[in-house]
Amino acid sequence: MTTAALTSITAAPVAPRLVPATGTVAVVGLGYVGLPTSLALCAAGRTVIGIDIDARRIEEIRSGDPDLTPGDRARLLELRASDDALRMTTSAAEIGAADAVLICVPTPVDADHEPDLRALRGACDTVVRHARPGQTIVLTSTSYVGTTRELLVAPLAARGLHAGAEVHVAFAPERIDPGNVVHGQEQTPRVVGGVTRGCADAAALVLGEVAPKVAVVSSPEAAELTKLYENTFRAVNIALAFELAHIAGSHGIDTAEVTDAAATKPYGYMPFYPGPGVGGHCIPCDPHYLLAGLEERGVAAPIIRNAMSAIADRPASVVTRVEEELAADRQLAGARVLVVGVTYKPGVRDVREAPALEIIELLHERGAAVGFHDPLVPTVRLQDGLSLLSTDAPHAHDWDIAVLATRHPGQDLAWLDDVACVLDCTYRHRHGKRPARL
Repeated sequence: MTTAALTSITAAPVAPRLVPATGTVAVVGLGYVGLPTSLALCAAGRTVIGIDIDARRIEEIRSGDPDLTPGDRARLLELRASDDALRMTTSAAEIGAADAVLICVPTPVDADHEPDLRALRGACDTVVRHARPGQTIVLTSTSYVGTTRELLVAPLAARGLHAGAEVHVAFAPERIDPGNVVHGQEQTPRVVGGVTRGCADAAALVLGEVAPKVAVVSSPEAAELTKLYENTFRAVNIALAFELAHIAGSHGIDTAEVTDAAATKPYGYMPFYPGPGVGGHCIPCDPHYLLAGLEERGVAAPIIRNAMSAIADRPASVVTRVEEELAADRQLAGARVLVVGVTYKPGVRDVREAPALEIIELLHERGAAVGFHDPLVPTVRLQDGLSLLSTDAPHAHDWDIAVLATRHPGQDLAWLDDVACVLDCTYRHRHGKRPARL
């Protein structure tokens, strides 16, 4: 068992603190963050109680079929032989048996891009209800600044459990990138902000076993803003990559070539590549948590707002390009359109906020005969209730145009060369009798 080094990036004095007992850890939420975190804690020698309100999710995990990296999948298969290291349950009462509690539930946005805290509020209410003195409670779900105090610190105090005295409370944002085998959580430092320095240290003792380093900031609010800044930085730069792609195209220049060339500079630059849009759990959502409440405080954020508008508009731009490519031969209505790849990134089965789904919906609304092909996703359900099955033999159909949205590692797309037109939203391939770029 190893413990990460603690890095303090604040000059705050060290307050008196309790010595936490972190033998058993309850992980609330067994999704893309909670499950890998549970597996890592088990590998570090901890006993983990995995809690999820969805019995089907627990059954999926027990069957060994969740979407995991090869390393985490191997860990899960090993743990299936032992019910002692990872015990999964839907019973929230098990929270009281844990020495530390990690809250790992999703924080999406609604149709109006407003924070949707239903899952987080429910999880925090449950943890507060079952909390006991001596526990270390760590919120890892991304949310707006002030969430930890609002949903944990104040309700716990109302029960007589004061942060820094009876319990430790901290915020430590997750930094898991699904499908990323290079920067796994055990290679990625964590940021922790506690209500007191003792709270931060207690949380760091838990998380330090699954991270190489823990950076302690001065407060939960500083840690909350850190996570929002990280992903807003990415969103702004992706929006810039969209804009550069249009500029490069106007000059007849390959934007991927330019981005690759710029990336040879070893300082002052990070490569961001354009695509059909932005999906997943973080970038399409987190900046909206940063923007939440700014107008009420009289704070303007034009760069962030413009970037998020560009990201939101991207799938519609793809459909417009489809119409433009078809214009010489036919209308979009009735055209046979294939979307290739519907996950939000290569190599994962995750379709949350995937731009390909919105592209399919827009194509369907405009009358196209739309299908999709993705070897990792057998079926998708659209917002209007329509369900589509992945086309197993796309080469056997006569498509008017194909939209390459996501290419999975090792996927053979040579059959696309026989399609009349292929709109490549990845900017990496030249397929089709008439290749096109977004």
